[in-house]
Amino acid sequence: MNNFLKLVWNEQIKLYSKKSAWIMIAFIAMAALVGGLVNTFMDTDILKTEYGENWKEELQTENVKLTAEMEQDEFASFSNPMIIEKNNYHLENNIKPKPYDAWEYVLENAMISSLLSLFTIIVAAGIIANEFQWGTIKLLLIRPISRTKILLAKYVSVLVFAATLLVSLLIFSWVIGALFFGVNGLSPNIVISTADGFAESNVIKEILVSYGFKMVTLVMMATFAFMISTIFRSSSMAIGLAIFLMMAGSTMMSFVSRYEWSKYILFANTNLMQYFNGAQPLVEGMTLTFSIIVLGVYFVVFHAAAWIAFTKRDVAGH
Repeated sequence: MNNFLKLVWNEQIKLYSKKSAWIMIAFIAMAALVGGLVNTFMDTDILKTEYGENWKEELQTENVKLTAEMEQDEFASFSNPMIIEKNNYHLENNIKPKPYDAWEYVLENAMISSLLSLFTIIVAAGIIANEFQWGTIKLLLIRPISRTKILLAKYVSVLVFAATLLVSLLIFSWVIGALFFGVNGLSPNIVISTADGFAESNVIKEILVSYGFKMVTLVMMATFAFMISTIFRSSSMAIGLAIFLMMAGSTMMSFVSRYEWSKYILFANTNLMQYFNGAQPLVEGMTLTFSIIVLGVYFVVFHAAAWIAFTKRDVAGH
């Protein structure tokens, strides 16, 4: 176990010795900062409004104003009904609205997690392939450590790097959000939109759920890139295929979701949010348990293919 941890640690040192790793972290910080600036200067008066003791009257007045805007502005007829519905939820449930704050900004930045997937794919695609391309694979394999341990250490190192990116995004988002928008307590409740309307929920719970589910796609695509990198020893092929499938997966599913067999496709199952908040699964008959089993099968197949390719390959000619 000690040797394995040393292998993982060595892989981390190799990763962070490259400028690209720090550029990725800096890019995440920049994305969080730009998002904060955009939110600050956008016309989001309703989100940032601080309501007083007569908040119910203020909400009712706001609804009247929004309704009047809908009669004069075609765009408002699309955006204002949801705001009115949310205001009505606050009124009906006696929940005083809170202004937009750092916690909501962190939750909103879950969409930036696609950047984490992109960066993790790049690292996963190169961590094996580069050993062959640079000719360092022989130095790695002559050590008295099994190939299985070496392969596993590299994969775990990819996951550790992904976790580092995730923590960086959470910290950058919260700090920037706190500086720009303030904080409404340590664990406030917020009103969120669901398929069944609006509901009150704890913001930290929503952050954990939102980011957690998005990490499913990250892990699966990183594992796929890791497999391609191991089999074909080409980081460019692994990056290209993984990013293409990640971007095109949802589009592809929109065309084939009417077929029963489509529920076995990887991308039909990576979005586990389809089973929560009143949402409907992409393909009729799918369940959370079914998707977890399908993901597990793909995960095992990806690793089995990578293990066979790495442990059985003759590197004498490389």
